[in-house]
Amino acid sequence: MQYDRTDARILEIVQKNNRLTSEVIGELAGLSATACQRRLKRLRSAGIIEADVSIVSAKAVGRPIQMLVLVSLERERADIIDRFKKAIKTSSEVVNGFYVTGDADFVLYITARTMEDYEKFTRRFFYENPDIKGFKTMVVMDRVKAAFAIPIELPQQD
Repeated sequence: MQYDRTDARILEIVQKNNRLTSEVIGELAGLSATACQRRLKRLRSAGIIEADVSIVSAKAVGRPIQMLVLVSLERERADIIDRFKKAIKTSSEVVNGFYVTGDADFVLYITARTMEDYEKFTRRFFYENPDIKGFKTMVVMDRVKAAFAIPIELPQQD
């Protein structure tokens, strides 16, 4: 789907604060509230806006241990990759998961209440999975930035 400069402005606005009303977004983007609602609906149905979420503090909800985990699979076969993707999607401990190139096959962002809980998770999620060759855990010492805002490219004018 193509988007225009007005859509780009709406995307910039909602990435900063998706709790604004259509009236406020429209005012900031130079549209009526109704036109803004129509554009937001179109951007959502086209998959340009994937979700409207809130960033929650892991510490505030009792999950202060945060890790980035590099995971290597035994073999890169489609069925193994698909199975591991499904496991990622169904695990509440895995907040974000990425299939990547390089030294690892996947990078996971995981939260836990305690290191003991993380150890239990690793036994269940990694050690009991015969498709996992290995994993490397990096404990997050400080979350410097938490955002999902993507730089919005303005469409070329004809």
